Amino acid sequence: MSKDFILPDIGEGIVECEIVEWLVAEGESVKEDQPICDVMTDKALVQIPAVHDGVISKLYYAKGDIAKVHAPLFAMDVDGEAPTQSEETQAPAVTTGSAEHLEDFILPDIGEGIVECEIVEWLVSEGDEIVEDQAVCDVMTDKALVQIPAKYTGKVEKLYYQKGDIAAVHSPLFQMSIAGQSAEPDVSSAVVKAQTNAATKPAQKPAASSSSSKQLNKKAVASPAVRRKARELDVDLTQVPGSGKNGRIYKQDIEDFLNETPSQAVSQQAAPKAAEPVSTTASAGGRRVEPIKGIKAAMAKQMVASVSTIPHFTFCDEIDLTKLIAMRSELKEQYKQQGVKLTMMPFFIKALSLAIKQFPVLNSQVNDDCSELTYFDDHNIGMAVDSKIGLLVPNIKSCQSKSIVDVANEVTRLTEAARDGRVSPDDLKGGTISISNIGAIGGTIATPIINKPEVAIVALGKLQHLPRFDAQGNVISAAIMQVSWSGDHRVIDGGTIARFNNLWKSYLEDPAKMMMAMS
Repeated sequence: MSKDFILPDIGEGIVECEIVEWLVAEGESVKEDQPICDVMTDKALVQIPAVHDGVISKLYYAKGDIAKVHAPLFAMDVDGEAPTQSEETQAPAVTTGSAEHLEDFILPDIGEGIVECEIVEWLVSEGDEIVEDQAVCDVMTDKALVQIPAKYTGKVEKLYYQKGDIAAVHSPLFQMSIAGQSAEPDVSSAVVKAQTNAATKPAQKPAASSSSSKQLNKKAVASPAVRRKARELDVDLTQVPGSGKNGRIYKQDIEDFLNETPSQAVSQQAAPKAAEPVSTTASAGGRRVEPIKGIKAAMAKQMVASVSTIPHFTFCDEIDLTKLIAMRSELKEQYKQQGVKLTMMPFFIKALSLAIKQFPVLNSQVNDDCSELTYFDDHNIGMAVDSKIGLLVPNIKSCQSKSIVDVANEVTRLTEAARDGRVSPDDLKGGTISISNIGAIGGTIATPIINKPEVAIVALGKLQHLPRFDAQGNVISAAIMQVSWSGDHRVIDGGTIARFNNLWKSYLEDPAKMMMAMS
């Protein structure tokens, strides 16, 4: 049976709101908690979700209308209740109709605590044929770049977001037609949805594009999302006629303004600058503002939290890697033939794990009020990687039980994934201590910031061949690397970090000692 959805209280003192955008059409199937429409109050833009599964039977307002709180907003036929007469008459046509149906792809959970993401790149276009598990788009969370694959084979009918838009988890990401599934229970609603959309689109398009129904409003009434789009396209909203009530501007109005009157738009945008003097030299004093988001925003918050809550202290030393480099050179080609990329990093990581066995406090975490210290059996050693989307710190799990070859394979896998920005959330979680290889880019000494809630981090400087004295007092060329430790002074004192570093250093300077410790 059809039920009215009553517009609930959407803010203290709010009695009415404007319909900014319908996100569904009459005849469309919806799920509980699926967004139905965006409404604008005098305080904020609010999204109204469905409270039942079912089919939208009627929308009581048009885009731009003013809806009253506690009044019916739309009607829907709720699943599991008696169908309306219109549904009964449409059902036979569906069972004998096309073998294709439309289905929305719902953006799944893409990480713990992730509720939204940015569309970085669409890898398909509307009308493209795609196959199951084919990559459809790249999305950016505050932790990693994630690739979204298709669940079925079919055809992309509609992309609900543009590049740069913010998509909500558990909301439709794109729509596709799926072949050969006409017997599924949800076909009837899907076909009804397709028929309704096809019937309503021709009627809606002229209204959206008609200049006679648009109003130029010097106050530029628009939602935050529309204003963001205008900034991205460098459009002056006071010059854009709005199709909404009281001249409210929608995204489509901006697109129509640019597409239908490009010359006018250009002249209007350039008009305020006409009085400026023309210069043949490069302009000075310009600036560019861009938002901090995604990985960079997450890193900024993490670093501020670390520095403001952890009393850091730094300890520096140098390590002679001459013997280790010679051993690696002998083994590198042998393991390369087995598909193992043997860099220096696996030796640093394994030696660190061996040293932690005697200094477990380096593999601990302290609670916020510094009343408890948790020690971890697993050595999940993170390594900072300078990826194309920002700094990522994936970690190698259970290094204490892995061989150097096992660690080398994990280093290769995580480094390649991090540089592409495609590290899985599991690889980013659960780290217990970190290594930053700043020397790969340049520099000898650093003051690394602890990757909270860990208690220590080491930065590796660049490798240098420097003169040193051997045991007989002769000057020799040695492969020297500077290392810089930062420790949490609430948990670790200077003597502890020095003794720990000396043990780690001994394993690296005498590889035979490291091999014996592994046995």
